[in-house]
Amino acid sequence: VGNYKRTVKRIDDGHRLCNDLMNCIHERARIEKVYAQQLTEWAKRWKQLVEKGPQYGTVERAWCAFMSEAEKVSELHLEVKGSLMNEDFEKIKNWQKEAFHKQMMGGFKETKEAEDGFRKAQKPWAKKLKEVEAAKKAYHAACKEEKLAISRETNSKADPALNPEQLKKLQDKVERSKQDVLKTKEKYEKSLKELDNATPQYMENMEQVFEQCQQFEEKRLRFFREVLLEVQKHLDLSNVASYKNIYRELEQNIKTADAVEDLRWFRANQGPGMSMNWPQFEEWSADLNRTLSRREKKKASDGVTLTGINQTGDQVSQPNKHSSLSVQSNTVQSVQSSYNPFEDEEDTGSTVSEKEDNKIKNVSSYEKNQSYPTDWSDEESNNPFSSTDANGDTNPFDEDTPPAMEVRVRALYDYEGQEQDELSFKAGDELTKMENEDEQGWCKGRLDNGQVGLYPANYVEPIQ
Repeated sequence: VGNYKRTVKRIDDGHRLCNDLMNCIHERARIEKVYAQQLTEWAKRWKQLVEKGPQYGTVERAWCAFMSEAEKVSELHLEVKGSLMNEDFEKIKNWQKEAFHKQMMGGFKETKEAEDGFRKAQKPWAKKLKEVEAAKKAYHAACKEEKLAISRETNSKADPALNPEQLKKLQDKVERSKQDVLKTKEKYEKSLKELDNATPQYMENMEQVFEQCQQFEEKRLRFFREVLLEVQKHLDLSNVASYKNIYRELEQNIKTADAVEDLRWFRANQGPGMSMNWPQFEEWSADLNRTLSRREKKKASDGVTLTGINQTGDQVSQPNKHSSLSVQSNTVQSVQSSYNPFEDEEDTGSTVSEKEDNKIKNVSSYEKNQSYPTDWSDEESNNPFSSTDANGDTNPFDEDTPPAMEVRVRALYDYEGQEQDELSFKAGDELTKMENEDEQGWCKGRLDNGQVGLYPANYVEPIQ
């Protein structure tokens, strides 16, 4: 009796499992989005660096093909994110709303109906079971009383102090107790028989309500299987034709890289095959002298002449401050004007343009179109290629850590971390918020003891 509650609880668990599945899909969608964003940022940064770097020809195009692959894969993962949220997440949400109906007083209509059905089916049998238990208790009590009366009678026969009248009372007590035992036994057996007769109907009624619960649960289980199959289709890029084409195209671009062709191009444009402007005798001309003077002044005022190529990283020898800054400002403008597909959510940390500005300084110290000094000398000290810093002393693969926004906050309530990556604190404790609230209402923070983890955003307030 009452064990049907495990079946009824399964209905509430079904509603909770819908929430869990939605949260699971939502987190995966966020991962897909972040991955797509990182691919896009990586592709933009390295495309600029390769195009400005010393690599040339077909190998440069093969290298840049990886950036094109990243941009295309980023678009596919954005489509995955959209499918997960717009199709799968919404489908579960709508199904949950249709399958579970909340009541005014709390709980679900389906839970109450199952509870009432089981209770109604069990009530007649439970009543008879109660009667059986009472009859059993009365029978056992009569048996105990009979045994006690027989024991007293036996002991009284051995006692010479008892008169015949007292002995007669004890014998009558034994007789009555035997009759009580027979009556209670008969009643106990009768109630047990009635219970046995009611059991088939009870089983049928309970089975009927149980089958209704089974059918409701079957709908949920089948729906979950259907949704999980759709999620699998959305996540599986191996069956997407465009995904296969991306890597087929990447392979073709890499295979078209031709070292002989690149060397031939470099010989024709940068080596012995390039057109030469050999020095020739030139007559002096006053007009030509004035023209050259004006050109030289104009060049000096523009401030774009480079006098060396041995600068590395942030240590740049700047004959003219204006010329060195102009390259950086153009780079930042180009990055800021680029389209960001992830503008629908707030992102903490440095912006793409800030990252681009930092990364550009860390790769190569010279570009493919860099000007070389016209002044020359055969002395070792003036050879621009003898410097150990010619190729830069910084590592292009060092990741820049974006500056985090840190705010001191105070706990409003006690919170006990449920997972390993969650913080625990008491009301009134102070901690440092490291990242803003995400879509699920969680913030990342650091306790004063150095522990870093997640906590509910609405459990704290900023310290004024």
